This record gives sequence, C-alpha cells and structure tokens, in this order.
Amino acid sequence: MLLQRRLLCTQVPKRSIHPTHHQNSNLNNKKWAIKQVTKSNFAETLEEIKTHIFNSDFIAVSLQKTGAFSSPWQKVLPFDTAEVAYLKAKYAAERFQVLQFAVCPFSVKSSKIIAHPYNFHLFPRDELKMGMPSYSFFCQSSYLTAMAQEGFDFNACIYDGISYLSRAQELAAKDRTGNPLPRSYMKPSQSPTVYSVADSMFVDRIKSRIKIWKRTCQDSEKKTEDDLISTLRKIVSGGEVFGSRPSLSIDICSERQVQLILETLQEFTDLVPLLVPAKKELQLMEEEHNMQVRGFREVVDLISTSQKPVVAHNAINEFAFIHSKFIAPLPSTVDEFRSSLCSVFSHIVDVNHLMREIGPLNKVNNLPAAILYLKRRFTRPLHMEIPQHIDGDEVRVHGRDVLRISELFAKLCLILRIVPESPEADYSTSSSTLECYANVFNPCFISSSDLLDDDVNISTEKTRRISVANLVFLWGFRGMMSARKLKSLLKGSHEVFSGEIDVRLADRNCAIVVFWAPGFAERFLKVMNSGGTNCEPIKDMISEGLRAACYRTYKRVCELSIWEPSLADALEKALEEASDLPEANSEEELPAICWDNDELTNLDDL
Repeated sequence: MLLQRRLLCTQVPKRSIHPTHHQNSNLNNKKWAIKQVTKSNFAETLEEIKTHIFNSDFIAVSLQKTGAFSSPWQKVLPFDTAEVAYLKAKYAAERFQVLQFAVCPFSVKSSKIIAHPYNFHLFPRDELKMGMPSYSFFCQSSYLTAMAQEGFDFNACIYDGISYLSRAQELAAKDRTGNPLPRSYMKPSQSPTVYSVADSMFVDRIKSRIKIWKRTCQDSEKKTEDDLISTLRKIVSGGEVFGSRPSLSIDICSERQVQLILETLQEFTDLVPLLVPAKKELQLMEEEHNMQVRGFREVVDLISTSQKPVVAHNAINEFAFIHSKFIAPLPSTVDEFRSSLCSVFSHIVDVNHLMREIGPLNKVNNLPAAILYLKRRFTRPLHMEIPQHIDGDEVRVHGRDVLRISELFAKLCLILRIVPESPEADYSTSSSTLECYANVFNPCFISSSDLLDDDVNISTEKTRRISVANLVFLWGFRGMMSARKLKSLLKGSHEVFSGEIDVRLADRNCAIVVFWAPGFAERFLKVMNSGGTNCEPIKDMISEGLRAACYRTYKRVCELSIWEPSLADALEKALEEASDLPEANSEEELPAICWDNDELTNLDDL
C-alpha cells in the first residue's frame, strides 16, 4: 500500500551552546569574534558560510589536531625533499584526528581585511549506524593539554561535535545501503484514537476503497483479460504494481490522515503500508539525509566548488589531513597527492612560502612572531573587520589562527606587491599573480624560479641550494655530542673533510653532514663501507659504533614506514631490510634542496 504525503511540517527545537569556563575576556571583542559551530547550529551556519565563501576573495583554513609527530625527526625538516615531506605528513594524517577546523572567508579592500571566521568542532562517529567507517586515532598529551588550557570542552566535542564522511566513504556507504531515505515506514499510534465525524467518514471511505481494490485484484487473478481492459481496471481502481506485488496508491494531505490509514490497515492482515513522500518532501528528506551523511564535508565541498584560493600555514601538513579525512585515503606518492588535491582545490597558497621571500622571516615558523615582525618593520596598517554578529556564547579563543593566517597573508601580499596598492584594488584579480606560489608542497621552496634550476642558488647569505647526493647521515658516535664537536672530530679523520662541510643534528643520536664539494659524500661512504681501510681514525670510530648512510636510505625509511622514535634505529632497520641493494651507486637522479646553516637544530635546542 502506497501513501503519498502531500503536506508535512516538522520543527526541530534549537539547542543552546554552553560557554566554556575558561574564557579570555580580552578576546570578547569584535576583532576576535569567531563563531563556534557544533551540531546544534551547523544547519543554520551552513547557509550563512556559503554566502561568505562565494562572496569573498580568499579562504583561510586552520586545523587543530590531536597530534602531529611522535619524534623530532618525524616532523617535516628543512632538508626534506617534497617526497619525503609528504610521506611524513601522510603518516601523521593517518594516525591523528582533526577536532577543530577553522574556516575564514575574507577579502582585502584598501587597508581593511573583511573576515568571516568560523570554527567547526568535529568528532567522527557512525551516524549511519552500520559500523562504517570504524574510527580510531592517536592522541598526544601535549596537544590535548594545550587545548584544555584554552578552555576546549572535550565533552561537548564528543557529544555535540559535527561528524562527517569523506567522498570515498560516502560512495562506499551508498553502495552498501542503496542510499535509503529515512522514515519509509510509520508505526500506528499505541494510544486510543478519538474519532471526529470527519475522521469517521474518511476511515469508512478508505475501508470501502480498499475492499473494492482487493476484490478487483482477486477477480483479475481468476480470469484473463486483454491488456486494454486490465489497464482500464487499474486506472479505475487506483491500483498499480509496486515491484512484483499489486498496490494501491492513496493520496493524503495531513499527518492525521496518515495515522488514520495506518490504524485502518490493522484490520487487513495481508496488506503492508509503505509511506512514499511527495516530490518536494522527497527532496527535503534527501537534503537532510545528505547533510547527516556528509556532515562537515559539506563545508569542504563548498570551498571546493567556489574555486577560491585557499590559504594555509604549513600547507603540506594541513592538506594531508584534509585529503585523508574529507576526500579519500592518501595516495602513495606526492605527485599523486598533488594531482588529487588540485582536482578538489585549484589554488592552495602556503604563507610559509611567501614568508621565505622576506629576509629574517624565512627562519620564522610562528604566526604571532611573523605578524609582530611585519608590524614593526612595515608601517602600512591593515585593520581586521568582522561584520557578522556573534552571540556571546560563540565568542571564544578557539580558531584564532585562521585570522592570523588571513592577516599575515594580506600583509605579505602588499609587501611583495602581489596585488596593486591602490584603494580600489580588488584581490580577486590577483589569482594570476599568485599562480607561482600556488600548489607548492616543497618544504625548501624559496622562489618560483628555483624550481626550474637544480644548480646551487644563493638566496640569502647563508642559504644555498644543494643536491641531496651530498648529504650523509651519521650515528653511533661517542656519547652525547654537539654538532660543533662532531665537526671538529671529523675534520682531522679523512681528506674528504678537509674541504667545506656543515654538520647539524637531526635528533639527539643522528647527525647530517653536508659535503659542499661534489663527489666527497660518495667517497666518504665508500670508506665507511670498507670498514675504514687505509684510514685509522675512521676505522677507530667504526669500531666504536660509527655508522653512515646516504639520503636514499633516509628516504627508504619513510617509504617503508619505519617510524622508530630514534632516527638512528630507523636507519639501521632500513639498511638491514635493503642490505642487498647498493648504497651509493644508484643511477637514480637525486633532487636538490635548500640548505640553511641556521635552520637545523643544535643539541641544546632539542
């Protein structure tokens, strides 16, 4: 039995959002009015942010995660190639979880930044109640502690955080469920029904119609009719075929009539009621269902559809998480990752790459420090304006980095003259100028011209471009040793160290040696592989435990996911698993990186 419902009105009560106990009163002003979004206000916010996304020129994003890396060497380091940096970002994105996703559509008009910041609180859960996907993730205590100190409400996150499915997960869910619509069947009320005169007349009419339809179906089964008479009979009786069974369609126009029919049908034990929504309601139900399934990914899809430039800080880390959680499982190589990501977001700009164009900022990896430096050195003011109204409970500290990214990006664009400086300047015309900075996921990126040149490039007094073939990893040296002491020890051990070299610590037990003279790294590795033959100082150090490996071994560590706490242990395992492969004689073309003497850490900084 098919019941077509014409009219339906459902009103969901709006729940309030409880403020956290740790509110920073200095942030309760319009400048830092960041709207906090949970399940309770997600639906209304979705339409609101959609307008801002399509009316703004840029979209800044910032993620708060449960962790990033477990050991110092596992974070993206200055000597990492794009491939190695991606493998590290992939490892983190697959282990940790996003709990907050801040989005800020913004435009810059003259000296004013017009921003619309939102901070979405996320928590993955099985909304479809089908055991898919099964979420699990790691947490780092330092990250959770920092969030707690900012007043983050973990209970509210778990109970009221917005869930989501990635695009790949949604396709898999549709294949498993057939994309069903909710409320396809309604049970009759258990409470006794009080009939009015109109109700009684409606019930009698429905009973009579059902009896005639059943009698007609039984008669048609006893004798054969030609197609014309059979079709006319169905039209007159209101019957049709639903699947392989005969059915009767009854149009209804209120929830009251639905309940009356369901109660009436209890007298007919051989009939099954099926509620079929009308077209308009079907569309509303489908939209509601899609929002429940996709959740926060609706916002990601809006950003993608807008094709606006997306601005981030440390883009390779941020977008590895975004791809993993909201698009699909991360591919195995950085080229596949870049291709997949660019099919969703056409222009991704990392403010780190813009910062590297400005003197001392190429050493800064901190948003507040970078903004403070620019404020002191460049006097042209930029004012942040947040025109949207924010309720008191929604003004919190969470998500403030997205505003810092917006401000830093606007200042850097003005300083680097990426856009015109006239008051009438419109940043929407700057996409072609930003092209050279877009979709770059190389941590040693200095400027667009460097990507076309593998030669040594001097961009500052201390930064030079060098092939990773000239890098050697050393470990197993005596005790706790500083980079300066290790360099001094190496200098007198062999003639390859007589030329210019640099030594820096990757972690407490492993160092990196840079040979600026071509071929010297390969010579040193041959000496190490020979056990220090004809070189007593090297032979003595080998006997005490000194070990060495080339950059390919380091890359193999990341490819094989040997994420040991100590880089020295990881390199040892990689050498054991690839002992039959040549260490330094491969013909693989090795890329160049940018080496900065001050950019790697010393032992005292770890």
